[in-house]
Amino acid sequence: MAQTSAEQMRAWRGPALFSYGFRPFFLFGAIWVVVAMLVWLAALTGAIDLPTRFDHVSWHAHEFLFGYLGAVLAGFLLTAVPNWTGRLPIVGWRLAALFGLWVAGRIAVFYSAHFSIMVALVVDLAFPLVLGGLILREIVAGKNWRNLIVLAMLAVFTLANGLFHFEALSGDYAAQGLGLRLGLATAVMMIAVIGGRIIPSFTRNWLARTDNPARPAPPMQRFDKLVLLSSIVVLALWVVQPFERVTGIALILLGVLHLARLLRWQGHHTLSEPLVWVLHVAYVFIPMGAFALGLDQLAGNPGTAGAQHLWMAGAVGAMTLAVMTRATLGHTGQKLTANRATVAIYLCLFGAALARLWTSVWLEMSYVSGTLWLLAFAGFALKYGPALLRQKPEKAA
Repeated sequence: MAQTSAEQMRAWRGPALFSYGFRPFFLFGAIWVVVAMLVWLAALTGAIDLPTRFDHVSWHAHEFLFGYLGAVLAGFLLTAVPNWTGRLPIVGWRLAALFGLWVAGRIAVFYSAHFSIMVALVVDLAFPLVLGGLILREIVAGKNWRNLIVLAMLAVFTLANGLFHFEALSGDYAAQGLGLRLGLATAVMMIAVIGGRIIPSFTRNWLARTDNPARPAPPMQRFDKLVLLSSIVVLALWVVQPFERVTGIALILLGVLHLARLLRWQGHHTLSEPLVWVLHVAYVFIPMGAFALGLDQLAGNPGTAGAQHLWMAGAVGAMTLAVMTRATLGHTGQKLTANRATVAIYLCLFGAALARLWTSVWLEMSYVSGTLWLLAFAGFALKYGPALLRQKPEKAA
């Protein structure tokens, strides 16, 4: 007789790391960005030469956007699917095999100069394609059609990764290319869609639990749909015409819409619980990035890397850390509250994103930003790694 998902999890007697989808991808996603940042800082000083076909900046951008975020997306999706469909895609050695595909992608891209030209592309794209197939199977089996939008965004994210590879291998500066912009725009949309579900939900739950009468606006109302539809249009415009004046104006208007959306979620009532307010602060990097990029275009400034990092390091980095800390606590049987170490992790990440914005004025801020980023993700690995590596304690009968 076929086992249920819960029975499969209980029957697994291998490493706890492969007992649930979030465990390997959250832990090693964080470890990878620590390693990649150390390598990147060493490359900046000229201490090492990277054995990749990508230029150094493009490798850095690829691994933080597609490498790291790809891992976190896998951990999130493999954990969220049971809530969506009542099913668990993979556990045990099948999960280990999927994780191995992600690891193979990191190795193939890093050592791509030693392989034939298409090896890194094929190996790297194998992971998101297999992940997408698994998620599609579960959505279809569970008839959970409303979450096909998440799968569609994963497909666009995978397409962007492929474009990034082709740009890098053709000699273009992929770190400022179409693939990077499409991937980053898709990441922003993921945060807007998924964040628009979880932020008001978690905020409402916490306010109700603390007897606070304030309530966030319900998710996915008419205004939310307007913001999301506008986001698709404006982000698509930024992807294809990033340096046009009309794009700058559109980005600023988009920033106003997202800021208004965020204010409707009553985040100022959550200041006593970092696990909740961090979600609101992470989301604010979406309008901040839109404002910064829009003003850059209106000022005729072609150097948008600092502004883009408000989305890359700020929105993506902060929201993923917020989700990883909360999910790890909840799924490993711990109390849903943030201690001082967790707050320090959040503050280091915010500092890293803001410091990166100023590197065009003061180059040394790259090292400040990199150091704070290392502290944030190394802190996560040290604080949450032990819980990710051991089984969830059984509840007393």
